[in-house]
Amino acid sequence: MTTTSTSVLKIMNGVFWIVFFGLCIKTGAIIISFCVSLFVNEQGAGDLYLGLNLSELFAFSQYHYVGTVSLLIALYALKAYIAYLVVRIFMKFNLYSPFSIEVTSLIKRISYCALNAAVLSLIAGGYTKWLMNHHGVSVPIDWAGEEILFYAGILYIVSLVFKKGMELQTENDLTV
Repeated sequence: MTTTSTSVLKIMNGVFWIVFFGLCIKTGAIIISFCVSLFVNEQGAGDLYLGLNLSELFAFSQYHYVGTVSLLIALYALKAYIAYLVVRIFMKFNLYSPFSIEVTSLIKRISYCALNAAVLSLIAGGYTKWLMNHHGVSVPIDWAGEEILFYAGILYIVSLVFKKGMELQTENDLTV
């Protein structure tokens, strides 16, 4: 392969390490501010993370607050895990023999995690919509469940292509 492809892969690897660390930091920051808002100062719900104001939800019900923030934490944790799996792909990926069992397995695992994140996001979106419609409580979180579901579908198709490519590569290696 060309040095351009190798350079692009190294840059992408660096970018995904940054994304992984950023998502881990974001998840950790939300967990810490969530705990502070519950156990130390309930005013923390007014600025949970970078201006996320859930004080109205906290004032309405601590149970709904805990449920909503738990869903948010789970979603960010899944996104961080997906970023970690992508970093692992970069560790295992070989340009000269791209279709391997490890890479195929990682792509399939990413598609399943993305599907889980999409389902979680759709449930959370429905839950917060129910809170708004039935109790008039505004929850300013965009869960983006449909986009994540679309992403999961594309990744599953890519995993099937990689599986077939791995089979063809193995067959080709045996005939040579």
